[in-house]
Amino acid sequence: MTTLWMVRHGPTHAKSMIGWTDLDADLSDQAAISRLLSFLPDAPVVSSDLARAVQTANAIAGGRPRLPDDPSLREMHFGAWENRTWAEVDAEDPAHIRAFWETPGNVAPPGGESWNDLVRRVSAGVEKYISADLEHLIIVCHFGAILCQLQRALGCSASEVFAHKIDNLSVTRLSTKPWAVQLQNHRP
Repeated sequence: MTTLWMVRHGPTHAKSMIGWTDLDADLSDQAAISRLLSFLPDAPVVSSDLARAVQTANAIAGGRPRLPDDPSLREMHFGAWENRTWAEVDAEDPAHIRAFWETPGNVAPPGGESWNDLVRRVSAGVEKYISADLEHLIIVCHFGAILCQLQRALGCSASEVFAHKIDNLSVTRLSTKPWAVQLQNHRP
C-alpha cells in the first residue's frame, strides 16, 4: 500500500480558470510552509511541472528526495477558457460552460480537457508511483488533480466530489490498497 500525501500548491490569487496557465505561487506564508515541513513524512516529493506546484514542492521538500516534475499531475487544461473568468465565458457560451460545470464528465472546453480526461491522465500518472511500491509519496499538485484522486478513494461521482473543498497548502492523505481517505483538506 502506498499512502499519498497530496498537497495543493500555494495560492496564485488568480480569479479566473487557471489550468495550464503557468503562474507563480505566493509562498510568503512561511509559517504555513514550516508547518507542512514538520507535518509531512520523510518521503519522496513529486510535483506537477507547472511553476506554482514546482515552487511549492521545492519549498516543502527540505531534505526529502525530490523526484522529477511530472506533467501528468497538471491541473485540468481549460483550452480556450484558460485565464478567463466564468462570467466572461458565460456571456459567450452559457450552455457550454454550464454543462461543463454542472454535468462533469465528457464535456470539455474548446481545445481543453473534460473531467474524464483529467481523471484518466492524473490516475495514470499516480499509478506509476503506486506500482513503484513506495510506502509514502508526497504529491504537490492542483485542485482538480487532488479531487479526481479523492473521487477514486470515495467511490463517488464527479458531481459529488466537486462539493469538496481543497485549500491551497492543504494536505489530503489517501491510502491506495484499498483506496480510502485518511485526511482531507488538512491545514497543519
